[in-house]
Amino acid sequence: MNAVQEFISITPWTIIFQICNLLILVLLIKKFLFKRVMAVLDQRQAEIDGIYDAAGRDRSDAAQMKAEYTERMANARSEADQLVKKAVDTANRRGESIVQEARDEATHLKQKAESDIEQERRKAYSELMGEISGMAADIAGKMVEREINASDHRELVEEFIRNAGDAS
Repeated sequence: MNAVQEFISITPWTIIFQICNLLILVLLIKKFLFKRVMAVLDQRQAEIDGIYDAAGRDRSDAAQMKAEYTERMANARSEADQLVKKAVDTANRRGESIVQEARDEATHLKQKAESDIEQERRKAYSELMGEISGMAADIAGKMVEREINASDHRELVEEFIRNAGDAS
C-alpha cells in the first residue's frame, strides 16, 4: 500500500514544476501558436465579412437592377401602347382616305357616265330628229305630188310608222 501511496501522493515540488511547465507551455503556445491561429481566424473573419459585404452590395445592386428593369418594362409597355395607338390611328386615317378616294372615284365615274348618257341621248335625239325631218320631208314631198284623201293619209302614216320602226 505504500507503493500506492507513493503513486498517489502529492509532493509540493512536483506540483510547482508542473505549474511552471504549464505556464511555460501557455507562454510558448501564446507566443508562437496563438498569434498565428488568431491571425488565421482574423483573416477568415475578414474574408467572411468581405463575402457578406459583397453579398449585401450584390443584393442592393440586384434590387436596383430590378427597379430599373421594372421601370424599363413600364416604359416599354407605354411605348408599345403608344406605337399601337399610333399605328391604329394611321391605319384608320389611311382607311378613311382610301374610302374617300373610292367615293370620289365613284362620284367621278357616275358623273362621267351621266354625261356620256346625256351625250348619247342628245346624239340619239338629234339622229331621231334628223330621221323624223327626213321622213317628214319625204311625206311632205309625197303629199305635194298627189292629192291626199283619208285612205292615202292613213297609208302614209302607217308607212311612216313602219319606216320609223325600221330605222330604230
